[in-house]
Amino acid sequence: MQLPGAPAVYALIIANIIPSIYALSIDRGFVGGYAFNVGALAHRGQHYRVFTSSFLHGDYFHLAFNMMTLLFFGPEVEKLLGADGFLVVYFGAILASGIVSFYANRNDPTYTSVGASDGVSGVILAYCLFYPLDKIYFMFVPFGIPAIIYGVLFMAISASMMGGGGRIAHEGHLGGAIAGVILTLMMRPEIITQIFS
Repeated sequence: MQLPGAPAVYALIIANIIPSIYALSIDRGFVGGYAFNVGALAHRGQHYRVFTSSFLHGDYFHLAFNMMTLLFFGPEVEKLLGADGFLVVYFGAILASGIVSFYANRNDPTYTSVGASDGVSGVILAYCLFYPLDKIYFMFVPFGIPAIIYGVLFMAISASMMGGGGRIAHEGHLGGAIAGVILTLMMRPEIITQIFS
């Protein structure tokens, strides 16, 4: 399938790959200064970490998975919302993710996370709104799930696993997904009637 022109998507992929490779292969300490960290935000006022953390990844699989997902869903969302609208969803999802993650982990100054999953989650949910009946295939699931059901399950699972520890920032995924829904509907409110028509 030929991908539509999507300059914002491609720019974001490059902006993720370069610092992630630098941090993973050249300077492992680079992540420490730019990762999302509750203590750094609360006590040192380093609010930029909300955004810089989304351009760093924990390992190459993490980077590849996020970028492949962004490449799959992003161009179509950018085509429908335009580059400006797409970037509003992407960065709005990152901001919302940071707020939710900070609130959920406010009592743990050591809490740290990295990854583009927050912005990508917003893009996925935007796609689900535009194409609610499209089948989405997930790893190890042998059949496609209608996009709207996938979106609901994605948010429900993320909400249920918040605060559960582990390496996955479920609260960040939830914040990004909710922002993706709200911002997309604000820009394209007619989607609501299309979903239920």
